[in-house]
Amino acid sequence: MRVVVVGAGVYGAAVAAALARRGAVVTVVDGGAPGSGTSGASFSWVNSRNKQPLVYHELNVAGMAAHRRLAAEVPLSDWYHGGGGIEWGADEAAKVDALKELGYPAGLLTRAEALELEPGIDPERLPAGGIAYFPDEGWVEPTRLIAHLLSRAVEVITQDAVTSLDISGDVVRGVRLESGLELTADAVVNCAGPQAAGVAAMAGLALPMRNLPCVLVYTSPVAVPLSRVVHAPEVHLRPEGDGRILLHSGEIDENAQGAVEKLVRDATSVYPGIRAASVESVRTGERPIPGDGLPVLGRVADVRNYFFAVSHSGVTLCLHAGELVADEVLGEDREDALAAFRFERFEESR
Repeated sequence: MRVVVVGAGVYGAAVAAALARRGAVVTVVDGGAPGSGTSGASFSWVNSRNKQPLVYHELNVAGMAAHRRLAAEVPLSDWYHGGGGIEWGADEAAKVDALKELGYPAGLLTRAEALELEPGIDPERLPAGGIAYFPDEGWVEPTRLIAHLLSRAVEVITQDAVTSLDISGDVVRGVRLESGLELTADAVVNCAGPQAAGVAAMAGLALPMRNLPCVLVYTSPVAVPLSRVVHAPEVHLRPEGDGRILLHSGEIDENAQGAVEKLVRDATSVYPGIRAASVESVRTGERPIPGDGLPVLGRVADVRNYFFAVSHSGVTLCLHAGELVADEVLGEDREDALAAFRFERFEESR
């Protein structure tokens, strides 16, 4: 079976790897380089901490487990980092209780316990207790994950965007690229992230999207003992490799350059050791968010061999959702897992 996957981010790479492992002949196409879009500008936090409704929470929990499985199976899988996540702010006890009721590992730490995990935090910034800890969470280096997935007998065409689809009746016959290259396809999977609506329109499908900006600040290498994802009230931090620290906040997404200095100040107030760092780069991406906030996954009723793998939280979901979508591409109905995430829900709501 010849499958064209549109998009070489985490979703495209995961779907392609799952298909190739089952014997499909897979070509991944992208207008840029693998991981150069949203996946390369992601906080890439693997979690299901604030995911509603329940079916979406459960999908993310399965995504978390898929990352741990792959990391355990692959030697030198240095793209996945566990260690859990720490958060403090408003009413963490209620959040922890609600997640524990769902079976999500969570607990509360004292200040001393939090400092055992993250000794670089300024103790004055921590409350005496009620600090939330989520031991199953982690983070991913997405470009390394993508490189691993695309090494699995997948052809990759880069710097060559899709311009149109060859459609006959309710079947896609092929894909045309900007260079003029035409690819014959038995199936097409839309993993185009923020550009998913445009690729859907090529198949006559109206996919509503409400993409949002994401702005990340990367520090220079600095000697700070940060080893996990930390959510302080004004700043989110995680390691980035080679001693760098990745910083993010909701405020910087709304006011990118104007908020960079404040974000760094907030980070240094939490981790004083960051004062020795400078801002090495600021990276801007675009979060692909379908109209109702939930993923769009799997087959499409009106175009028999066209499939979606588009969502926010793509890093958390990609491995598990990629397997589900690959199942459907190869003829297996995964209605049990994907019923809530069908494209047709948007048509029904009109």
